[in-house]
Parts: sequence; C-alpha cells; structure tokens
Amino acid sequence: MTTTTAPTTGMRLSLDGIRIAYGGKTVLENLELAVTPGEILVVVGKSGCGKSTLLRAIAGLRKPDRGVIRADGTPVTGPSADRALVFQDDALLPWRTVRQNIELALQLRKASRAERKASAQHWVDEVGLTGYGDYLPRDLSGGMRQRVQLARSLAGSPRAVLMDEPFGALDTQTRASMQRLLIDTWRAHPTTIVFVTHDLDEALLLGDRIAVLGNGALHGLIDVPQPRTPVDRRSVQAEILEKL
Repeated sequence: MTTTTAPTTGMRLSLDGIRIAYGGKTVLENLELAVTPGEILVVVGKSGCGKSTLLRAIAGLRKPDRGVIRADGTPVTGPSADRALVFQDDALLPWRTVRQNIELALQLRKASRAERKASAQHWVDEVGLTGYGDYLPRDLSGGMRQRVQLARSLAGSPRAVLMDEPFGALDTQTRASMQRLLIDTWRAHPTTIVFVTHDLDEALLLGDRIAVLGNGALHGLIDVPQPRTPVDRRSVQAEILEKL
C-alpha cells in the first residue's frame, strides 16, 4: 500500500473578516488574523470570548457565517488530517491501547500496518512512554494520557496543530513537564501551533506571539521576547492585561 506523507513544514493560516454566531449571540465578529508558518501563536482571553470557537473554525468543524479561513491559501471547507485538534480532555479511545490510539492518525494517512506499528512505537518513545505501549488509557495518569494525545496528534505529520487548553487540568509539575515536552517536540518536528490558554505565564513561555481576544474581536498581537525561558516578562504581561 502506498503511504501519503505530509510535508513537515508549518502551515500558513489566515482568517479574513470572520463572523460566527450561535443563536442570537455573536461570538466572533470581523476577525482578521494571520498565523506564520512554523510559529507558536498563543491565543488568550477571558472565558466566553471565542477562543475555542476560533480553533474549531480553523479545524473546519464550524463554518463561519461570514468571511474566509484559508490554509496555505486554500479555503477551509471541513476537517483535514493536515490540521490536528487537541482538546483539554484527552479524547482517547478507552478500548484501544496507547499504541493503537496513536495509530489512528496514521490510518488517516493510509499507512500500511507495518508502517503504523513502527511509527506508533517511535512516538511512544518520543513522548517518554517507553514500556507503556500496551497500556489502556484507564491505567495511565492524566499527564501520560496527554502525552498519548500529543503523540497521536503529531504522528500523522499535520502541518498545523490546534490546541485547546490541553494542559489546563494537569497539576503544576505535570503541566510544566508537558510544556517542555511540547517545545522539544515542536523543535524536532516543525509545525504551526495555535495554542489556546487562560494562563498568561504559559502563554509567555510557549508563544512566539500572543493574540489577545476579547468580545469576539482581536485586541492585539504581541511579540514575545525569546528565548523561551521563565525570565522577567512583566512588561509583556502588563501589555496583555491591558488588552484583556
């Protein structure tokens, strides 16, 4: 069987004049946003400002009422294996082992059984779960399940990964470990990441840029000082708070 392998470069994403409403409530209004290939764009904002709706629209799960979302210049009309969505809830299939859950992304790429098995094992090792490939999700900690979800999301070589507060339910130590793992994995396997969080410290650690969302509109785009270390970034944090 011939395997379709996706490019490993990041995807360019653009949102032009996006409006999305649920019932009589407007969630996003006239939103303009461009995501650079290979960057980590972090989206912050208060609860209900449209962060999750934005990710679902980019993923192709919610069609805008007005405007166009483009992936590398092509209008988004539905889900694609090139745009992986990661939720706070790990969303693993409970009856499938760690390795079998990871293989799901490879099935979408039409990989052969042998290729799926080899690649899944590679990703098990890549995210630090060597020896846990045959475990069921119920036998793993929350942090380990998120590692599986990260591996499953990246195994299919997506060109954009859309992450909706994936570490929000984790304890502080596990969360820090997952943040480091995400950065290390992103450096080894370049892709575009759009990461939603309400945690400003997390936004400053992970992001190349931070998009501040409020009342359905973009209130600002902020460049984050590099390198990614927990240095004093109070001035940037103050700028974010002013825009929230």
